[in-house]
Parts: sequence; C-alpha cells; structure tokens
Amino acid sequence: MLPILLRTLKRLSMLGLLGVAGLASAQPVLKVSAIPDEAPTELQRKFAPLGKYLEKETGMKVEFVPVTDYAAVVESLATGKIDMAWLGGFTYVQSKIRTNGATIPIVQRQEDAAFTSKFITADKTIKSLADLKGRTFTFGSPSSTSGHLMPRHFLLQAGIDPDKDFKTVAYSGAHDATVAFVQAGRADAGVLNASVWDKLVEQKKVDTDKVRVFAVTPPYYDYNWTVRGGLDPALRKKLTEAFLRLDPSNPEQREIMALQRTSKFITTRPENYSGIEAAARGAGLIK
Repeated sequence: MLPILLRTLKRLSMLGLLGVAGLASAQPVLKVSAIPDEAPTELQRKFAPLGKYLEKETGMKVEFVPVTDYAAVVESLATGKIDMAWLGGFTYVQSKIRTNGATIPIVQRQEDAAFTSKFITADKTIKSLADLKGRTFTFGSPSSTSGHLMPRHFLLQAGIDPDKDFKTVAYSGAHDATVAFVQAGRADAGVLNASVWDKLVEQKKVDTDKVRVFAVTPPYYDYNWTVRGGLDPALRKKLTEAFLRLDPSNPEQREIMALQRTSKFITTRPENYSGIEAAARGAGLIK
C-alpha cells in the first residue's frame, strides 16, 4: 500500500511541476527589435536595461529579436513577428506604406524632433559640400534616415547629385562602419547620425585628429519607437506611459537614459514624418 501511495504522490508532484512550467511558458512575451544601425553587440548592450524596465512595467517577458537588415524590421512588424521596434524616420515611413498605415509611432527622444546628420572626412582639402564633387563617398544603410535619405535630400538641395557628382558611392551598412570607412581611407568622406558620432567621440573610438566634421544638415524628425498594427491598445498605452515616465534623475533609470542618449522621451505621431516621406519620394527612394 505504501509503495502505491508514494508512486501516486510522486506522480502528483510531477504534474504540479509540469503545471508550474506550463504557467511559466504561458507568460506573454513582448518581442522587440531595432534597425541594425550599429554593431549587433552595441544594440544588445543598449537594449538590455530598457528590456528589464519594460518587463517590470508591463508584466510581460521582453525578448529582443535581432535582425539582419532594415528591411527585415519592416517585414517583421508587418507580419507580426515582432511587436515593437526602434525605427528611423524613413524606416517608419516604409513600415507605414507596407502596412497601409497600421504601424503606429508612439514615442521618440526629445532630440529626435530636431535631429541632424554630420558629414565627416579625413581629407584636409574637403571643407564644404561643394568639395565633395569628384570624391569617393559612403552613406550608411540605403534605408537609413540619418545615414542616407536626409543627407541625400540636403545634398540634392545644395545642387549635388551623389549618383552623378561623386566618383563612387558606397554603403557601409551602419553609422559606426561609416566612421571606420572614412578613418581607414576607404572613402574620402561620409555621413552619419549626429548621436552616434558624438558617442564614438566620447568613447574615443574615432581619431578626431584625423577625422573631422565639415558640415551638418538642417534638423529633421528621426528615430521613434513604433508598434505593430493590431497590438492591444491597452498595452500600447502602457508602453507609451512607461517611456514617458523614464527619468534620468532616478538612479535605477539613469543607465537606461544614458544608453538611449536622451534625457526625455516625448510622444510622437505619424504626421511628424510626412517631411521624410516627401524627401524619400523626391529622391526616388519610394514611389
């Protein structure tokens, strides 16, 4: 009788453990990604404390889903493989077009309301945009707002057509890679977003005795956090409020804000990116 009782208790115990495991696996997961505008290790480093904060604020498990290129982020949002993504202004416009307006930008850093790109060179004879004619040049990713679209837009406004006036045009794939291209002499000049440039300078990952900024674009709207179409409005509201509550004076949140390179998140809306969409159509990057 006793062996039978023990076996029964063992089975019940195992069933209990399986039940706990089932509950754990049933925990809702928020899948988050970002455009790969920097090295994958840097993106993971930047997101880690933010992910933990969002887990606390939403009660969900937060999983970072790396992607290979900008197009993959857009497609993942469109197909529901991810729930939220850190996008550039142009990538948001692409996602809006791909989903017929279903994706929703919820917040941006306050700096993103007046973002800029910086033109850099290691060539002492290059002092203005006009000096770029006949030179080799590198953009970031073709889908980058600050590493391609808006710099191209402002070059065209200045009477410089990259496809006709530059000796060669290359695409480094990421902002930090653009700096590496220029510093190594693989391109006479390049352009990247101001925030990454400033960070690389602070971290002494660029030799400023060799590479320098020689021009800066006018400001434009750029990065934002965008959620997929169909995301529960209550969760969207919770995520928005979580970002808006972030405060660098809070010791627990200081690292998050430092890694995101901002002191404040603000709400944003689709209309803020109409200028970027117009620029993309004018440059022939979307039809």
